[in-house]
Amino acid sequence: MTTATARAHTNIALIKYWGKKDAALMLPYTSSVSLTLADFYTDTTVTFDADLTEDRFELDGRSQPTTKISAFLDQVRALAGTKAYAQVASANHVPTAAGLASSASAYAALALAASSAAGLNLTPRALSRLARRGSGSATRSIFGGLAIWHRGTDDASSYAEALPATTLPLRMLVVMVDAGPKPIGSRQLMANTVATSPYYPAWVEHNEAAAQAMVQALAANDFSKIGELTEESSAQMHAAILASHPAFTYFQPATIEVWHAVQAMREAGLPAYATMDAGPNVKILTLAPYVAAVKAALPAGLTVTTTAAGPAARLL
Repeated sequence: MTTATARAHTNIALIKYWGKKDAALMLPYTSSVSLTLADFYTDTTVTFDADLTEDRFELDGRSQPTTKISAFLDQVRALAGTKAYAQVASANHVPTAAGLASSASAYAALALAASSAAGLNLTPRALSRLARRGSGSATRSIFGGLAIWHRGTDDASSYAEALPATTLPLRMLVVMVDAGPKPIGSRQLMANTVATSPYYPAWVEHNEAAAQAMVQALAANDFSKIGELTEESSAQMHAAILASHPAFTYFQPATIEVWHAVQAMREAGLPAYATMDAGPNVKILTLAPYVAAVKAALPAGLTVTTTAAGPAARLL
């Protein structure tokens, strides 16, 4: 019996990932750039036990189906040369399926805990490739701070790596519009967007160029450019989603209200930029000295959490 416990933090893509060109290997159509967050994370314990007759999985103390977990653990078993089943226990310190990247932290933590419990000592690149097989965005949650996921062309070339830390005091405000589960999951909607949205090819071309531009803007500490690229990538991704068939959007009335508030902030001179993933909740990228002013300019009655860059995945 061997056990390991790991913690991994969620990340929010500044330049988005949306859509897979290879669903089995989780290869994306575009590269992406992200910020790992300090205040949202998953803790996962994996125990390989020769006496088990099947994999077992608990999330927040409740038994869960094991189909996806077992498929992921099969990757670890193959690497480690073991056939032992595992007990997996996870605790999510982030709302699940609410567009706050809970799958990213979940599979990054699982990748590190499972590989360690199986006796593997993977490099960060190999660990990011393994995490990618569970959830695409998990490849970036292996790293702290800023990271880029290179889209690659195959399993070996599609991986994430850390980017140099910026000297900018980046802060992200997570504005909770709805903490409930999404009406349509990311994987399903991604596939439908790729298959039916006439805007998707243009988005891929523009977003890939934006990823490289973001790396340059971060290196130059150019917050205006960072913010513009962040907001554009999100808006264009959601435009491609809206143009899919059948038409769909995660936006809720309060989502639009927050977006308008952010635009008004910039008109008033506040450096603030909105971004969204698959869900109605809005994240606002700003700088530390302006957090209080940004909060004060938001609509009343919404739960707002301010967070900064978080650490890399680690064993506990």
